[in-house]
Amino acid sequence: MTLHISFFEGGNALSDFRIQQLLPRLAQISPNIQGLAARFVHLVASEQPLQGDQQQTLAALLAYGESYAGPSDGPVIVVSPRLGTVSPWASKATDIAHNCGLQLKRVERITEYRLVLKTGLLGGAKALSDEQLGQVAALLHDRMTESALPSRGEAQALFTALQAAPMEHVDVLGGGRTALEAANKAWGLALAEDEIEYLVNAFNGLGRNPTDVELMMFAQANSEHCRHKIFNAQFTIDGKAQPHSLFGMIRNTEKFRHRSPQRVKRAENRWSSRKRSAENNKCR
Repeated sequence: MTLHISFFEGGNALSDFRIQQLLPRLAQISPNIQGLAARFVHLVASEQPLQGDQQQTLAALLAYGESYAGPSDGPVIVVSPRLGTVSPWASKATDIAHNCGLQLKRVERITEYRLVLKTGLLGGAKALSDEQLGQVAALLHDRMTESALPSRGEAQALFTALQAAPMEHVDVLGGGRTALEAANKAWGLALAEDEIEYLVNAFNGLGRNPTDVELMMFAQANSEHCRHKIFNAQFTIDGKAQPHSLFGMIRNTEKFRHRSPQRVKRAENRWSSRKRSAENNKCR
């Protein structure tokens, strides 16, 4: 099915404070960069071309924030949600559009950055090299959640349906630890040495090779995102090993409640009060 993509230009996407933070770092890439501006641009995907009243409704919905007053020419870098994903902003914006009676597939938002370059004595500005543009793009986007594109037209790829990749296996039985270390690096699993050792032993014991799905789930479930590695790790401060991990320090407090029972009691009372307050707010 072919989708019709409509563009709606939005307002300013960059505060003066943020610009002042970025300019020194941009100047390190090229001293010719003297200014930066950004605006939101919205892409609306629909099965049929939008009619006049639909365009007016969408234009009203997508008019928010400060008006864009920056340049419309100059080097451009477009930052979109990571290709192949649906952003949280898109999910909410699409729901709002549906509630307003608009029949469309999805609304997405991208950020269009414009660089302002110094002009020479003869009025021309020295163009940035491809390498410099790549460095600027790396600075302006988060590669974990976003994609950097050369133009807003390239952002139409957001609506391209991707085929699911086939499940892969890592040959731990044949390649041992080396095979898992290679997968760890290729897929960015960030497995620690002891985790790799554990997985190699576990799947050798099971007599089968792990899948990429299993390894990704293990990496996320036991990652530092949930802080288990840090909270239960042993700390060395100023060269001196500490007797307790963070979890141990928290549990250790209870052992000394007899020394100051009133303080512990007051803390418990404050927690109970906050819990009751939260429950009452939910009921409202």
